[in-house]
Amino acid sequence: MSRKLSASSALYDNARRALAGGVSSDARRMAGVPLYVERAAGSRLWDVDGNTYLDYVLGQGPAILGHCPPEIVAAISAQAARGIVYSAQHATEVAVAERLISMVPSAERVRFNTVGSEAVHAALRLARGVTGRTKILKFEGHYHGWFDPVLYSVHPALEAAGPADAPLPVSGTAGQQRGDQDLVVAPWNDLEALGRLLDDQVAAVITEPVLCNTGAILPDPGFLEGVRELCDRNGSLLIFDEIITGFRLAPGGAQEHLGITPDLSVFGKAMAGGMQVSALAGRAEIMDHISDGRVAHAGTFNSHPVAMAAADAALRVLDEQREEVYGGLYRRGRALMDGFAEAARKAGVPLLVDGPGPVFQTYFTDGQVRDYRDFAATDRARMLRLHAALLERGVNMVPRGLWFLSAAHTDDDVADTVAAFADALASLD
Repeated sequence: MSRKLSASSALYDNARRALAGGVSSDARRMAGVPLYVERAAGSRLWDVDGNTYLDYVLGQGPAILGHCPPEIVAAISAQAARGIVYSAQHATEVAVAERLISMVPSAERVRFNTVGSEAVHAALRLARGVTGRTKILKFEGHYHGWFDPVLYSVHPALEAAGPADAPLPVSGTAGQQRGDQDLVVAPWNDLEALGRLLDDQVAAVITEPVLCNTGAILPDPGFLEGVRELCDRNGSLLIFDEIITGFRLAPGGAQEHLGITPDLSVFGKAMAGGMQVSALAGRAEIMDHISDGRVAHAGTFNSHPVAMAAADAALRVLDEQREEVYGGLYRRGRALMDGFAEAARKAGVPLLVDGPGPVFQTYFTDGQVRDYRDFAATDRARMLRLHAALLERGVNMVPRGLWFLSAAHTDDDVADTVAAFADALASLD
């Protein structure tokens, strides 16, 4: 495939004059001309130049049912005709909350927000309000939104990050209000280090149950069980950030898939097929600190009617068609992973393909990746070159090497993607 880019290039020229950096999110910065999408459907994107792509970005993961699934499109359209914003209660938010409670192991009460960063902020405030403690412990390499208190040690320069068993909090941006005095950073997949770092001022431990913002790194066997035990022993709450893993690994999220129940969980746009919604869910005795007004929680667009209509439709499919949806995600994910690994073996390229299946990561390395520092040692520059080579062949992945599957991807899509991957690998040498 030789991509046409004239219309995209013209848009990018205009964008750089009108938008700071030419994009609306730092996550969309890339070398060269960005992807300007004209439309999306099923497993595919079409750009403004008429190029077609098999899409494994899926809006950074939430389009689990593919782009524009008819159930969600119909629900959005019908609700928009009835009203777009109320700033009042409505029946659909109750139905969505009830379904979440039935699906998610940790959910006994729910509150809605608009984006994941808000839900994380609410969870941390609630943990501090419940425990009376001030500190939060997070893991190096984990991302919990772009708000100041948690934008630390996501992808830090190693020369600033301190010792591996006791990482230093490293700020993520200029202009960030200091929060490191109330933040403890621990290495992922190291229970011994966590035990040393956890003290009686830690209100909560927050973690991605599968680390998906730095590779797709599963917890070691027994690691999350150990985190749960340490939190219970220390009187700290355990928060699962399931913005990515929620509804992708199982109808009840990673907590169902892995069999570990946190005290609080946050979920995002996957619950609504990509519409702007997030949720904080947790045990009743904790969430009731919001119910009785001890911990404040608000937002004009919370339980937005159109977003709730999308969530009602998406969760109904994920819940009621779970065997079909998740069986296909795991089977085709494994087929892609095996196909990529075999293509690399034949090409003599050191490639690690790892992850649960519905989401997984490709790394240029001949070692294993168990934490952020292992990820930082992989050849990420080469991965960016692979991303560019795949775009030329009509395949779109997250530039750092992350792949998301949807229920709309077919066996033919998988075969075509493996062939394009093999060809792209060969072009890098």
